[in-house]
Amino acid sequence: MIGLIQNEWIKLFKRPGTYVMVGLLLLLVAAFAGFTKYDESRQENEPNWEQTVQGENAAYQQQLQNDPDMNADQKEHIEGQMAINEYRLAENKPVTTSVSMWSFVEASSDFLQFAGLFMIIVAGGIVASEYTWGTIKLLLIRPIGRSSILLSKYAAVILFGMFMISVLFLFAVIVGAALFGISGESVHLAYVNGQIVEQNMLLYLIKMYAMKSVDVFMLATMAFMISTVFRSSSLAIGISLFLLFMGPNVTYLLSARYDWAKYSLFANTNLFQYETGSAMVEGMTMGFSLMVLAVYYIAFQLLAFSIFSKRDVAA
Repeated sequence: MIGLIQNEWIKLFKRPGTYVMVGLLLLLVAAFAGFTKYDESRQENEPNWEQTVQGENAAYQQQLQNDPDMNADQKEHIEGQMAINEYRLAENKPVTTSVSMWSFVEASSDFLQFAGLFMIIVAGGIVASEYTWGTIKLLLIRPIGRSSILLSKYAAVILFGMFMISVLFLFAVIVGAALFGISGESVHLAYVNGQIVEQNMLLYLIKMYAMKSVDVFMLATMAFMISTVFRSSSLAIGISLFLLFMGPNVTYLLSARYDWAKYSLFANTNLFQYETGSAMVEGMTMGFSLMVLAVYYIAFQLLAFSIFSKRDVAA
């Protein structure tokens, strides 16, 4: 199995398009860093952090008063943010109002969608291209089970996704340190079970990237399934990219009227919503979303592996 995965990895990096995708991701982060640095240089004075925190609490208080029908999750999140601000003032823990390496890495997490886009392109073509080029027969005549062949291709997709996300994270750290310095908050304050908890900033950012990457891996899995079932890379890539950008918006509109929207895939892929108190449907929990995602994941894999194992290649 390891040999099969290595073979897929080598084939992947023999394609010029792979290096183009990596280069585009690095270029996007570098351009974002440049614009951020330019915008920071235009700010004449750094605002007083205590006034900033007090202003935030006043705005939060006003929000609670103006929206008495706010759902419990949002209310708890706002109360948690107010408690964190009060903790800062009481313990004299300044909030960094200027851009730092850590804040730049956090902001760069928005580029995970682009990493996901490239992962979907690879997932959508890794099986279908074998049919297009006629090389699928060369794979299947080898004394290796079809399930092992397909599993090695899926493993290569997952490894490529992890590689792209790691490149994004590490490059953001390097660029952030070079342009903005390594100063700034070294801990992340979180409101957990009614108490303020100090978390290591690096571990928090790794957790944030991991939680935000779930939708990327789920859509890549779906693209892999479509590519395997329909043997069409354009169909797999087109549908998956459309859902990547439009799926959450459509689901959000449906969730405003229908409670069953919480069972849809895109209501559950953003696990970071539970960190910000912005669950798409009131009453949803982390455990619920993980269960729903597991059902979709198993369904995608069963379709892909069962059809690939039974298909007549000559057809």
